[in-house]
Amino acid sequence: MTRKQKRLVVIGGGVAFLLAAVLLVMFAFSQSIAYFYVPGDLQTENVAPGTRIRLGGLVEAGSVRRGEGSTITFTVTDTLATVPVTYTGILPDLFREGQGVVAEGALGGDGLFVADTVLAKHDETYMPKDVADRLEAQGVQLSGKETIK
Repeated sequence: MTRKQKRLVVIGGGVAFLLAAVLLVMFAFSQSIAYFYVPGDLQTENVAPGTRIRLGGLVEAGSVRRGEGSTITFTVTDTLATVPVTYTGILPDLFREGQGVVAEGALGGDGLFVADTVLAKHDETYMPKDVADRLEAQGVQLSGKETIK
């Protein structure tokens, strides 16, 4: 092999290695991404059952029900639509009816959202920016609420 051919082989090998690394990283990210939805979005968009998503909105007043053990069911609303949620585990201390919540999990075929993570608002004036933006777009008044940018 000539010197030029050896250099081309090294450059080609380097490009192939970088391409393989980029493809592996993209594949890993595609497996861990959880898209954010509010209940109204789930009615208009076709989300396949079993797809991992984040569901955000307000905990509907009067909807929290304690089941056997540490299973809790509640309803998340954006005032236009509601989605029933079931969660098994310990809820955050700040979880309350009428407050902002983000639940991460999968939507079942029956419309029940099975959450494996529930995040509650931080304090009396905090609401996640995504949740606040979506709720304001739906016409919910959030005056006095601070959001993290």
